[in-house]
Amino acid sequence: MSSGLVALVGDAPHAWTMVNALRKRLGDFPVVVERGEPASAFWARRRKKLGAGVVYSMKAVQLAAKITKPLSRARLSELQAACDATPVPNHLRINVGNLNDADTRAKIRALEPKAVFVASTGMLRKPLLEACACPVVNYHSGVNPAYRGINGGYFALANGEPEHFGVTLHLVDLGVDTGPILATNRIPVAANDNLQTYMTLMAARSQDLVVETMARVLAGDANPLPPSKLPSNQYYAPTLGQYLANGLARGVW
Repeated sequence: MSSGLVALVGDAPHAWTMVNALRKRLGDFPVVVERGEPASAFWARRRKKLGAGVVYSMKAVQLAAKITKPLSRARLSELQAACDATPVPNHLRINVGNLNDADTRAKIRALEPKAVFVASTGMLRKPLLEACACPVVNYHSGVNPAYRGINGGYFALANGEPEHFGVTLHLVDLGVDTGPILATNRIPVAANDNLQTYMTLMAARSQDLVVETMARVLAGDANPLPPSKLPSNQYYAPTLGQYLANGLARGVW
């Protein structure tokens, strides 16, 4: 484990896909795995910010997507075949409750990373970024700055902008997906893709981009791309009204 790379991830298939792609090309490295907050706490924060009605409408979409998931089984199997989403072995794994805790910061500081890769975590606070003391690069499932937040690919399609369906690798700052962009891509979408497959599609088609970008950062090149001319927008989960309207009007489910 001599590359100097450290990963900070949540326990999610797309995060493991990227970690394993990096391991295959760059060798093993420490992976700090955040347990994260309970779903109840997440939705409580959303209710406070967006209102109870909006949150219950978002949860209704999750239920609808879950019910229809069997319809996407063949497409998911096809995409998952291109992804190794196996969690790393225990000797590479450092389990923590919250990445921003003082104890976690001390563990990361002791690793002396040259570059940090981030996927599927909570917000990273200033003391943690200072503890890393190196470029911290986030994998975002959307094209920044137009599709910050979550479900970026879905909303790009819903807005009639399939050319903005892709992922972004950006340096982490204190905003929500607002850091300088290092790399981005554009991913074609099949007619049978939907909310159940978008994240896996992005992971399957973005592994080379992640490896090439992190290799460049480890080599000392963390120079961002010129500022994007796209408007800056943050998205959340679609509400039931949005989901039905986009599905019926554009075939985006």
